[in-house]
Amino acid sequence: MTASPANAPAAPIKAIAFDAYATLFDVYCMERLAEDYFPGQGRALTTLWRQKQVEYTRVRTMSSQFKTFWEVTRDALIYAARALQQPMSDSQRQHLMNQYACLRPFPENLATLEALVAMDIPLAILSNGTAPMLDIAVKFNGMKDLFQHILSADTVRKFKTSPEVYQLAVDAFHLPAEEILFVSSNAWDACAGTWFGFHTFWVNRSDQPAEELDIAPHASGRELSDVLAYVQGLYG
Repeated sequence: MTASPANAPAAPIKAIAFDAYATLFDVYCMERLAEDYFPGQGRALTTLWRQKQVEYTRVRTMSSQFKTFWEVTRDALIYAARALQQPMSDSQRQHLMNQYACLRPFPENLATLEALVAMDIPLAILSNGTAPMLDIAVKFNGMKDLFQHILSADTVRKFKTSPEVYQLAVDAFHLPAEEILFVSSNAWDACAGTWFGFHTFWVNRSDQPAEELDIAPHASGRELSDVLAYVQGLYG
């Protein structure tokens, strides 16, 4: 984990908001099922599916052409299969989508969240995902009672990195942005959260280089458990 003392929060951290997909829930765990359907192409399809999913959220937000994250995820899957010239039946598409609703968390996540709750820190999910998608995921993974708020971008009909999405956490917690720690495994999301005013932590699972955006998250680590260590350090 890296965290410079110079980047310590200017105000006490009183709540934590987590991105969902690729931060709490492993979007790449779909690779095994994709490989069953498309032998030799499971990894390529899963990677392209994720890339187009994020790209479509940005294009639709910039163009004021909102679709729900569920619809965007379906459209990205259709594109990925077509781009890789992999015929996909309706039943295969539906099965992949159903499995996406039940993504598994990374191994250390549940224990980390439980430890943060034990510290009496209120937690939220702040995600592009729809409310039904997030509700299914937290229930499926035994996380339902860990979060005080589950906040969906559907509420504002825009996706990250729109400030209106980040504002949902400020309004839910009734706290200024600088008193909220925002955690994401997506560097672009953590950087945008920093611009918004959050104190930010980047979970850099795959050792990616820093973004060239003239801004950086306040701290980073390799796993969600590093967030716990960071918060424990802040509380002394």
